[in-house]
Amino acid sequence: MSPLRHLAAAGLAIAALTTAPLPQAAAAAAAATKVLVIGIDGLVLDRIAAADAPALDSLIGTGSSSKTSLYANPMAPTLSGPGWATIATGAWPDRHGVTSNSWGTSHRLAEHPDFLTRLERADRSRTTYAIATWAPLVTTSAGTAIFGPEIDLRVPSGGDQATADQASRHIRATDADAGFLHFDDVDAAGHSCGAAGSCYRDAITDVDRRVKQVLDAIAARPTRAQEDWTVVVTSDHGHTDTGGHGGGTPGERSSLIIHTGPGVTPGRPAVAPENVDVAATALSRFGVTATGLDGRPLGTASTDPFDAVALKPAVHEATDVLGWSDTAPSGWRVDNTGMGAGGVTEWHGWAFTNDDFWTRTEAGQWRETNVRARGVFAVADSDEWSDRTRTGAFTSALVSPAYDVTGRTRATIGFVSHHRKEGAETATVSVSFDGGASRTVLTYTGDVVARVESVPVAVPAGAKRMTVTWRLANGDNNWYWAVDSPAVTS
Repeated sequence: MSPLRHLAAAGLAIAALTTAPLPQAAAAAAAATKVLVIGIDGLVLDRIAAADAPALDSLIGTGSSSKTSLYANPMAPTLSGPGWATIATGAWPDRHGVTSNSWGTSHRLAEHPDFLTRLERADRSRTTYAIATWAPLVTTSAGTAIFGPEIDLRVPSGGDQATADQASRHIRATDADAGFLHFDDVDAAGHSCGAAGSCYRDAITDVDRRVKQVLDAIAARPTRAQEDWTVVVTSDHGHTDTGGHGGGTPGERSSLIIHTGPGVTPGRPAVAPENVDVAATALSRFGVTATGLDGRPLGTASTDPFDAVALKPAVHEATDVLGWSDTAPSGWRVDNTGMGAGGVTEWHGWAFTNDDFWTRTEAGQWRETNVRARGVFAVADSDEWSDRTRTGAFTSALVSPAYDVTGRTRATIGFVSHHRKEGAETATVSVSFDGGASRTVLTYTGDVVARVESVPVAVPAGAKRMTVTWRLANGDNNWYWAVDSPAVTS
């Protein structure tokens, strides 16, 4: 079926998500916020188009949709436990602590509760629900479920059709302010015939009918005309073409976010979202602020200067993915004084890349755990540069524009950092004021995994401009340093 026929066939699904025909001022004043997160285990975004899936096609056609990327070991394997915990809590596995499908009491869910629990704690009058085919999401015989006991309704349904049936009844009959649904059969098909198999496509068709059943229940609500519904579809992990997940290949690390509702810009976002953004989005729709989140509301505009870099095809790396550049963004520069000659072109000094490109250079070296970077980020990769004939060492500096610190006594350098240390290379952050001598404010002596840095700096009296330099020196096939989202606040 063509995409246009899919859209036409999903009329009730579209009706469930569009604004009712009320006068705009009255609708805005009366609209009640509603959020539903639909989790489809093991779903790969690229496989939806080949399936007969009119409801999902309509959500993609009227909303925002994007691939997302997950972690891999040693942070966590691409399994359901860490995947759903990441979506539910809005935190990466190094925070929530769920790193397997049998987490028992080995987790930090009390410190990082799911978004429905946070909504309940902010306002007990809200109606929250979690209905899941996979029981450990909502109830466990030992330990803690991903979705906590403060939620109004938690149901282990026992099967995907039962999930759809119970969710539809609940949505029609209650306030149903915020909810989470889990469907499992697509993942089972992935294990059976692989993401490229016909049974996987058939499973997408089956879950699509169930998604439409739920969307029809939303459309049939007697108060639908006075409600603003945000619906997010996501997944805990991907699959290989031949079936399976848990490893660090692009297929296994692949997830998705489809986002529909008020204020959503249709199409593919300029900067791919992350799965931790789902919880942040649900909370923001209800005006709830929370600490300990790694995510941000979907649709948040990027302020990262690196995201403005236009990426280009590979030169020496064996991939057809578009994803690197040696051209710094406006105001920035790369200083390769002392840089060796030859080597892999893409990594000759500081370069700019994205997750899809960089993690394909070589798997299993922790590049996949650079989870707090998003979009385009900067990389100094001595390890990959050394994969072709070269002379000398890797010595390169990334230099910022001059930040205005006039009248300030202190400034704070913020950035996301992902660094692996080996050998004699050095990684430092330094500052200079008004073109004066550099002063080191941070030195790495070991591994730093996906850390959000906040480096305080004393500003000399009378200083007006501060320049920041990230420098990796004397690298000799000695791992890498990735930096993202640089900013200076005073």
